[in-house]
Amino acid sequence: MTDPIAFLPRLRQGHWFAGLPQQLQQELLDMAQLQILAVGQRLFRRGDRPSGLYAVVEGAVRIGAVGANGKEALLTLVEPPYWFGEIALFDGLPRTHDAFAESASTLLLLPQAELLALLEREPRYWRDFALLMSQKLRLAFVALEDMSLLPAAQRLARRLLLMAENYGEGEPRQVLHLAQEQLAMMLSLSRQTTNQILKELQTRGVLQLTYGEIAILDFERLRQAAELNHQAPATVQAPSLLSDTTP
Repeated sequence: MTDPIAFLPRLRQGHWFAGLPQQLQQELLDMAQLQILAVGQRLFRRGDRPSGLYAVVEGAVRIGAVGANGKEALLTLVEPPYWFGEIALFDGLPRTHDAFAESASTLLLLPQAELLALLEREPRYWRDFALLMSQKLRLAFVALEDMSLLPAAQRLARRLLLMAENYGEGEPRQVLHLAQEQLAMMLSLSRQTTNQILKELQTRGVLQLTYGEIAILDFERLRQAAELNHQAPATVQAPSLLSDTTP
């Protein structure tokens, strides 16, 4: 597909875009530019000047950062119909993270200058973009709370649910294209701990592990694992890995 309008049905699977006024949806599609990335290709790096707002319509994009020692911090892995890049739309400052294509990917770019010109003409639309950013802010607060208060297995189950629901942007999907090492980096867990928790969930029939993928077999039991001991004091631990606090 070479015309951005062809991706309209996919974009409307996402809650944010589907909730926009029809006129704004059309305005955004009219200015959209296709970006085709090969696997591993860089979209932007931390410190780059803002280029605009992006939507993933095919493939997957890895968002994170690499420290001076070469260690990677993986923030998230996003798939269609996820939008990102809105922070720089508001403040005009350089990119906060790196973005690379995890697989061959197609994105729509809403150029920064054209978006700002639209918002200058129609300032009422600022609220719609603020809603996109506020959704991300809520998720960031939840993730920070989880890191501080929850045992490792519960954090892992909650992150799998968030990813399956594409962070609130679309219908749940059963198969996550995600390596165990990537999941471990997202949660700041060791690969060994991550593997142990996933193996236990697989033994219980909650999910199925294959190379580079995690298939969710039972969403209800995964939700139960995500909520396990959520109201319990942080000092209470069960012997199961589903209460493991090993980093």
